[in-house]
Amino acid sequence: MKIRKKNNGYSHELATTYISEDKPVISLSTEAETQHVWKNGHRTNEISGYQAWFAQEGLEPFKVKFESRPQLPQFLSAVRLKDLEACQVKNNIYFKATEIEV
Repeated sequence: MKIRKKNNGYSHELATTYISEDKPVISLSTEAETQHVWKNGHRTNEISGYQAWFAQEGLEPFKVKFESRPQLPQFLSAVRLKDLEACQVKNNIYFKATEIEV
């Protein structure tokens, strides 16, 4: 019998287990990557969100998804990710936030 862990979607608690609130988050992207909706194996012109890269001491760089295009600061600026949440799918962690504060 295979037991599956129930996935409750995105949560702030999961995000804080990976991203420390006590250390600065550094912005690595200078432009947000546009994410498109895919249907039947083909990309559409419909935009599903935007992604940007960040880093924190002791962690590998990670992507964060935003519903609207974020205002990105200068390269290597210390930022705060507002309403940061994470979701675990198998062994992958995905992050999303509402905006970036410098």
